[in-house]
Amino acid sequence: MLLAALALLIAGCGKSPVSTSSSQSSTTGGGGSGQPSTLLGSSGAGGIATASTTRLGGSSAALDAAAVARAVYPGFTPTTRPRAVVIAPESDWPAALAASALAAAPLRAPILYAQGSGLAPASAAALKAMRPSGSPALGGAQVIAVGVSAPAGYRALTLRGATPYALAAGIARLVGLLHGGRTDAAIIAGAAAPAALSMPAAGLAAESGAPILFVSSRGMPAATRAALVRLGRPATYAVGPESAIGTAAISSLQGLGEVTRIGATGPVENAIKVAAYTNGHFGWGVQEPGHGIVFARSSRPLDAPAAALLSSTGEYAPMVLLTGAEGVPGELARYLRDIQPGYGHTPESLPVRGVYNRGWLIGDQQAISLTTQSKLDSLLRSIPRSSATSQPSLVP
Repeated sequence: MLLAALALLIAGCGKSPVSTSSSQSSTTGGGGSGQPSTLLGSSGAGGIATASTTRLGGSSAALDAAAVARAVYPGFTPTTRPRAVVIAPESDWPAALAASALAAAPLRAPILYAQGSGLAPASAAALKAMRPSGSPALGGAQVIAVGVSAPAGYRALTLRGATPYALAAGIARLVGLLHGGRTDAAIIAGAAAPAALSMPAAGLAAESGAPILFVSSRGMPAATRAALVRLGRPATYAVGPESAIGTAAISSLQGLGEVTRIGATGPVENAIKVAAYTNGHFGWGVQEPGHGIVFARSSRPLDAPAAALLSSTGEYAPMVLLTGAEGVPGELARYLRDIQPGYGHTPESLPVRGVYNRGWLIGDQQAISLTTQSKLDSLLRSIPRSSATSQPSLVP
C-alpha cells in the first residue's frame, strides 16, 4: 500500500514514478544470498582507535560511507543486517544530503555512494557483505536508489527528480509515508549554500526522522512548498546562518507555520549550535557529558550523509566539524571541555559510575591527523573533577 501511494503521489506531481524490481541475483551476495564478505583496509569498519575515539573510513566519501555502514551492520547475523540500503550519487551533494533522512527510524538505512553509472568498489563490497534483508514497509525493497540506477540483483525502489527540490520532495514523501503520512518537523537547507554550513543537517535528520527540503536564494520553490503542505505543515528548522538561508526563504516558510533558525556564521560554530540545540523532543541538546560525537572535515561535505547512520544508532551522535587535518578549533575545544566527563573520589562519583563521551572520526589521516585524534581523545575522556579547570590548551 505504501509503494502504491508513493507511486501515485510522485506520478501526480509530474515526477518519475517509483520503480521496483523483484529480480534476484544467483551470485554470492546478490539479492541477499551467499556468504558475507569482509572489507579490508581503509574500506572496512576498522581504523586507528584510542581510548575515547574510533576512526572510520579512508581517503574518499565512498570509503567512509562503507566503513560506517559495516560498523553498524556487520552482516554476520540476521540482526546485524539492514533491511534496506540507500544508494546516493557521489556527484550530487543535495541528493546525498536529502537521502540522510532515510538513515532515521524506522528504516535506519545505511548510505552508500555510486560513482558514475555504477557503485564505487567499496560500496559494492559493503552492499554484498551486509546482505540487506528487504523492508516489508517498502514492499521488500533491499535498495533505495536516490537519483541513480539501482544495482542489479536487488529488489529496488528508485526515487528521481528533475531538480534538487523535486528529488528532496520525493524523499520527504517517502519519509512521510513511513510515518503515517505526516511529520512533526522538517529540516530546511540552502540548495546553493556553502556545503559545510548544511553538513549538520544530515545527522539531525537521521536522529529526528525529519526530512530535509531545500530552499533557494530567492525563496521557497514550488516543490518544497507542496511537500510541506503534504506533510501537514510541520514545524520547520532552517539549518545555517543567513548566508546559507536568506531572509526571503525564511519569510516564505513563515507563511506555512512555525520556523526556527539553528545556525551560526562559521562551519565550526554552526555545527556546535546544531549539536547543542533542543526544542522539546526535537534536537540533541548535547550540553552535558555522556554522548557520542562525530568529527568530520568541513571540506568533505559528503562525509555528513556517509556518517548519518551514527546519528540514529549506537550513541546517537551529532556531527561537529574541523577546518583542517591539524588542530582543534578554539570554539570546538571549548565546547568539548564544557561537556567533558569528570569524576570524584567518593563512592557515588567513581569513574565506574560515571558517564562517558566517545568520538567517531570520519576519514583517513589526510582528513584528520593522528595528532588531532590524540588531542580529541584528551578532550573526550573522563578526567578528575579537580583537573577540569586546569586542562592545558589543546589549540595549536
